[in-house]
Amino acid sequence: MEKFKQRWGIKSNYQFWLIFIVFAINGSLSAKISKYCMAFFGFDNQNLAWYLYYPILIILVLPLYPFMLIVFGYIFRQHQFFFPIAKRILKQIGLGFIFKD
Repeated sequence: MEKFKQRWGIKSNYQFWLIFIVFAINGSLSAKISKYCMAFFGFDNQNLAWYLYYPILIILVLPLYPFMLIVFGYIFRQHQFFFPIAKRILKQIGLGFIFKD
């Protein structure tokens, strides 16, 4: 745990656990929201083959994840930590134009 704290520049155990809680909530919720979006458009495991369903689901999760990371970072008052991470993810998936430097 000390290695993570040192590497990430975290000062307290409280902040460390808040960051892990944000990652957990964000990952679970972004996947759940993507599944609801797929269901809204009529795609589910029953009417779409698994090799089509999961790539579409991943494509929906990728842009949603960094935006939700920023939101939950602000809610849990850890936005200084999460904003650069979300910005880097968006640049890697080709949406870096949203945050011009």
